[in-house]
Amino acid sequence: MATSIFPGEAPDRPQEECAVFGVYSQTDDVARLTCFGLQALQHRGQESAGIAVGDGDTVTVTKDLGLVTQVFDEGVLSALKGNLAVGHCRYSTSNNANPWASSQPHISAIDDELVALAHNGTLVDTRALKAFLVSEGVQFRSSTDSEIACQAIGHFTRQTHHLREGIKATMEAIRGAYAMVLASPHALYAFRDPNGIRPLCLGELPDGRGWVVSSETCGLDIVGARFVRDVEPGEILRIGEDGLSSSHGLPAGEHRGCIFEYVYFARPDSTIDGQSVYESRRSMGRELARESAVDADLVMGVPDSGVPAALGYAEESGVPFADGIVKNRYVGRTFIQPTQEMRQMGIRIKLNPLPSVIAGKRLVVVDDSIVRGNTSKQLVSMLRAAGATEVHLRISAPEVTWPCFYGIDTPSQDELMAATMSNEQMREFIGCDSLAFISVEGLRASVRSEHRTFCEACFTGRYVVELPDYLKKTSFLAKEQ
Repeated sequence: MATSIFPGEAPDRPQEECAVFGVYSQTDDVARLTCFGLQALQHRGQESAGIAVGDGDTVTVTKDLGLVTQVFDEGVLSALKGNLAVGHCRYSTSNNANPWASSQPHISAIDDELVALAHNGTLVDTRALKAFLVSEGVQFRSSTDSEIACQAIGHFTRQTHHLREGIKATMEAIRGAYAMVLASPHALYAFRDPNGIRPLCLGELPDGRGWVVSSETCGLDIVGARFVRDVEPGEILRIGEDGLSSSHGLPAGEHRGCIFEYVYFARPDSTIDGQSVYESRRSMGRELARESAVDADLVMGVPDSGVPAALGYAEESGVPFADGIVKNRYVGRTFIQPTQEMRQMGIRIKLNPLPSVIAGKRLVVVDDSIVRGNTSKQLVSMLRAAGATEVHLRISAPEVTWPCFYGIDTPSQDELMAATMSNEQMREFIGCDSLAFISVEGLRASVRSEHRTFCEACFTGRYVVELPDYLKKTSFLAKEQ
């Protein structure tokens, strides 16, 4: 379910951690291009934003809490001059003790030279690496795995005397999911974990003016860059005055891109591994109609990511599609809490049904996922209050029964509704007339990417990168340990 209807509540779907963007150009305003790229990627994180610029002598970083347009204005951008830039927008978990210090890009000093790192993903068990760096005199300002990676690159570069070798040594020392971009004073680097769990792509500016890297192709589109290819798993790209070069920091493993990118995280106008995200979602809806048909009068999608799947469901089932739920697009992340009386009234802060469309109708309502079920319950209640005679909930992702440790903020397993309830128990809690999820096989069939293998750990419990025992003990249900 999109996010909580009430500001400040725990979201009712998995939340992406962040997005990265980078530009190298001798002619363009790289900070401005990066700002636009981050705006295109804003859906991946709304709590902080930052840009680092390299000018040949040093690296300058500006970052703060808030949306991209809140952090950057004409005055700030005009002060960020250089030939290369990296940017980041972040979604952080609510228990972050120091959100400003955790905002990115992170800075590391290599002798008299600075580098800045932006990271999308999550590293698995960095405790030993951090302890080693602390023993070497490295000081940390945050508790993020991203800063650990940044400081590790600085440490290993001082040892090897080559930044690319420092990146390679860091890739050998870390495990997990990462798509990273790094700015030095002279060059832009981009690199990706050996399984390619998190997305990262390369584009070229018109007339050979420079190169762009982005978490999604929509970031290339907004700055007019032509998509060239995806960054390969385990690859290190270096872009500088002498052009673009490629090497491998680690041998590529089996490709395991996160399948949830197609379900929800990515923008519908992006393409990942050769597959349109929008067309994947339409296919998920068609597959849902084949797997779990029901007699109904209308099909509706929960804005925004549920709409393409609802269109596919209507197309396959022959049940008409209708816009019956209005989304308030100007309600962002906020610390303003509604009163308990407002909650009890079912205040329509983010979603509001249309009684003129819904009244007297049997509805199929398509959404992308359910984590806790609270927002689904609230939405079904609002649809019934608007006059729906039946509400059949269809979900274009399988049941989320396992937490993610690769860059998505999902809770521990005991907080996942599908891990603790049967389908009938979930249906009763939500209050819908029927509840059905797409099968894992159906989801795979809907995503026709160049790579036919995915990370599906949140659905299957089969983790791409082995987890340390302490994570299993603290995040899994006792019966699953």
